[in-house]
Parts: sequence; structure tokens; C-alpha cells
Amino acid sequence: MNTVATAAALSLPISLCRPSKNNTKKFLFLEKNLVWVVNMIVEFAACFEGVRGGFRVLAVFGEEGGLVDKKNGWSTLFDVEDPRSKAPQCKGKFLDVNQALEVARYDIQYCDWKARQDVLTIMLLHEKVVEVLNPLAREYKSIGTMRKELAELQEELSQAHNQVHISEARVATALDKLAHMEALVNDRLLQDRNTSESDQMYSSPSTSTQSLDTIKGKLPRKSLNVSGPVQSYHPRLKNFWYPVAFSSDLKDDTMIPIECFEEPWVIFRGKDGKPGCVQNTCAHRACPLHLGSVNEGRIQCPYHGWEYTTDGKCEKMPSTRLLNVKIKSVPCFEQEGMIWIWPGDDPPTATLPSLLPPSGFEIHAEIVMELPIEHGLLLDNLLDLAHAPFTHTSTFAKGWSVPSLVKFLTPASGLQGYWDPYPIDMEFRPPCMVLSTIGISKPGKLEGQSTRQCSTHLHQLHVCLPSSTKKTRLLYRMSLDFAPVLKHIPFMQYVWRHFAEQVLNEDLRLVIGQQERMINGANIWNLPVGYDKLGVRYRLWRDALERGAKKLPFSKPM
Repeated sequence: MNTVATAAALSLPISLCRPSKNNTKKFLFLEKNLVWVVNMIVEFAACFEGVRGGFRVLAVFGEEGGLVDKKNGWSTLFDVEDPRSKAPQCKGKFLDVNQALEVARYDIQYCDWKARQDVLTIMLLHEKVVEVLNPLAREYKSIGTMRKELAELQEELSQAHNQVHISEARVATALDKLAHMEALVNDRLLQDRNTSESDQMYSSPSTSTQSLDTIKGKLPRKSLNVSGPVQSYHPRLKNFWYPVAFSSDLKDDTMIPIECFEEPWVIFRGKDGKPGCVQNTCAHRACPLHLGSVNEGRIQCPYHGWEYTTDGKCEKMPSTRLLNVKIKSVPCFEQEGMIWIWPGDDPPTATLPSLLPPSGFEIHAEIVMELPIEHGLLLDNLLDLAHAPFTHTSTFAKGWSVPSLVKFLTPASGLQGYWDPYPIDMEFRPPCMVLSTIGISKPGKLEGQSTRQCSTHLHQLHVCLPSSTKKTRLLYRMSLDFAPVLKHIPFMQYVWRHFAEQVLNEDLRLVIGQQERMINGANIWNLPVGYDKLGVRYRLWRDALERGAKKLPFSKPM
């Protein structure tokens, strides 16, 4: 390589005929490019000189002291002639262009030969290591031994599954007994309630004491088991009509993206003005459709302009031939100011439940919020009023006194009833709605011991749509039977939303903590007491639904 370096530093003496006057420019151009090519080759060879200087060849010798002759499929790759015998003798000479090129070519051939020898050495050493290790692995454990151990593990797993099924059956039996005992207690409480009302409610302290003793003596003390990570939703829970949006939020040229049971959907209106719900994923390249627009009753994908109708059929494919393509859609219906969908596989029922407020009420606010909790935990919270004096101390329950006993009175077979001593009626309506009517005199105040004794009322609807196992889409509707002028005050909607968010934030910090504990294995339904009645019934209803019970407890025909 010293010869190559010398050639790079010298002016190359190229003997050529004197160019004619007409060929001078061509000769200068040729000479300039030829020198540039030689310099590039010399630099490239110098780089290989540095690489070659770093090579350390480790030869593998056999018993005779020579290199191991390992013939395999790669042997032709390494069968290269040793170029050292053909090295040009140019030491101490001035080189012309051809000689410099020859020296550079030799150096490249030598580097290539050396690299092939090093790779061959590494491959032979690797094969030696494999030959040594393979017998050790075969001696350590045979395939037959591994199969035997696998069979033993499968047997243990089968026994564990059987024990789980037995435990599930025992839990189901215990829950059925709990429901039966609760029904007996409810019947007795209703009898006490009727007798108490006929004698001008709670006429003497002894009556209240006796009622408390009855509750303590007859309420079951077995807990529900609601613990561990939130499981995937059972398909039976999907076979209901679900309200997913308010009609006022869905204009002709707008879309509403939602999640329901871990699936993305988008709602929009067709040419006829009727709403439709389709999968929020384009069939072409899986682009979210809600990022696009609505054109003439079709939703247009923003990626390549494919357009889909409310039943999921693609009716337009710009820049290509129209194909027969259809994306998934679900039954969608509009009733009483709400958009409903049926996400289940069973045929939808013929009628939708009514969620309108009672006669005499006017709707003042419709609010939608996304909450980072599982919808069952939110329902548990909404069906419990006993927490209000301790949780909502800066909003609607500010100043409430803490009663010595809180009861929820309900028929033996029902998911509705009324609170005592709070003047509040409440109902859980499957699959995910809570309706309540609150008797009030002034905002944040309560009067009377029942809603009938109050002159003004607030009616609330909470829809807890299961978006995912850790997210709920909440639809909140508030109605009043007084102060109709509030409905016409500008920006009043924002005032109601601010108040609703304040109330929910007081609950969220607790329920999010519950969710974290539950995921880590804590049971959030330990030792239910008297005022947990409606929440317990919701859990029993949901458990029976997911187990495929022929008759769901407490629910009435819709």
C-alpha cells in the first residue's frame, strides 16, 4: 500500500503525443478526469489499508496442522485464489496510470481475500461450538420427558378449572339466597312503611328502634365479589337499546364519534334526515371516518374520499372503479330527543323505553361527558344517596345533616323505590340508566320526608354508556317543574354544565380510587348494608344477565 500512497502524491508522468491545436481542450478534459479517477481509487485503497491493518486472522487447524477443510453449501464463496503471489513489483518506481490502477486492484483483491478467510474461520469455530453443545442438550432432557411433564401440568390445570367451576356454582347459590332473603326484608319494610304512614309517620321513637332492629336482624351480611381487573363485557349486555347522543347535538352536516363496548362508531344523518351509526373505520385504509365530512347524507373518508351511507354501504369511490364494499353498521333510531343504537347480535326489540321527564317538567340542560371509570362503578355511585352528606359538601348537599338511619324502600321485585329520610325517588332502568326525582325548596336545600310533600322538584336522567372497561360516556339530562324562565336565560346551559361537573368531580376522585383498588384485587362490595339495596340489586341483575338466567331478578317487562 506504500506504493499506492506514493502514486497519490506524485504527478503522474503520462507519455502522450503532442495534441493538436484543435484537440487541446479535449486532452485537458480527459487528463483532468483521469487524474480524478486515479485519486478516488487511491483513497479507496488507503481506506482498505487501514482496515487490513486492523484484521487479525485466527486460523483453525486440524490434526495435521493445516486449515480445516469444511466443504458445505458456502464453500464456493470462500474458494478464492490467494492474490499475494501476483503482487506487482513497483517499489521505488514512478507509476503511470495503468500501473497505479493495477496496484489499487491488487490491494482490493487482497482485502477481499483476507475478509473471506476471516469469515470462514468464524463459521468453522461456530460449527465446532454447535457440535459440542448439541450432545449436552440431548443428554439434559429428552422429548419424552418433556411430554410427560407437560401432561402432568395439563392435569393439574384441569383440576384447577374444576375447582373454579365448583366455586362459581357456590357463589351463584349464595347470591340467590341473598336475593331471597332481601325480598323477605323488603316485604317487611314495606308493611312497616304503610303502617307508619297511616299512623302519621314515625309517631314514636320505639317504632324507629324496632325498624332498625328488624334491619339489623334480617339483612344478609354476605358480600358481593366485585374485584380484580375489569373483565371484557359479556355479549348478553349488548342486547339492549342504548342512548348514545342527544338529538340536538346531531345536525345535518355533523358527526358524533363514540365508543361502545370497546368498538369505535360514528353517528350522522342520511339524506332523509334519519340518523345512522356505522363503524368509525374506512374499509380501504382503516382511516377514522369522523375526521372527514358529511356530504349529501354520506360520510366521506378524509383519506381517499370514499363515501358511506347510514347503512354502511360505500356509494362513491373517487379515482377508481366502484366496488361492492360495505362497513359494519348497527340499528339506529331516534326517539324523544335521543339517538339510540342496538350493539348486540340478537334482533332488536320492537319498542324503545321512554326516558322523558314526568308531566309538568321542562328540560333545562342536556350534557355529555367522558369519564375515566368503568360504567358499573359509576352506576354504583349514582344508585347510592347515603354518601351525599360526606362527599358533596360543597355542592348540592352542603349543610345537610347526617341522619341516624338511611333507608331505601322498594317493592320486593323492583329496581325502583324512594329514600328515607331524603325526599328522593330513584329508579335503575336496564341496561344503564338512572332516573331520580328530588323534592327541593331552594337550590341545595331539602324539605319534607317525601317528594309528594315538596312543591318543587328536580328530575335527573343519567345514562352510563359503557365505552370501554375504563371509560364511560355519560349523558345527563336535567328537568325542572318550576322557574321556566331559567330556560330562556342566555348561556344558562354553561352554568348548568359547570354545576354538573362540580358534582361529578366530587364523586370522581373517590370512584377512581375505588377502581384502582379493585384492579389490584380489593373487593369494592364488602358487607352491603341497608342503604346499599338498589346498588346490590343492580349487581345481582347484571350477574344473572351475564350467567344467562332465564328470568332476570327484579326487572319488569319493558
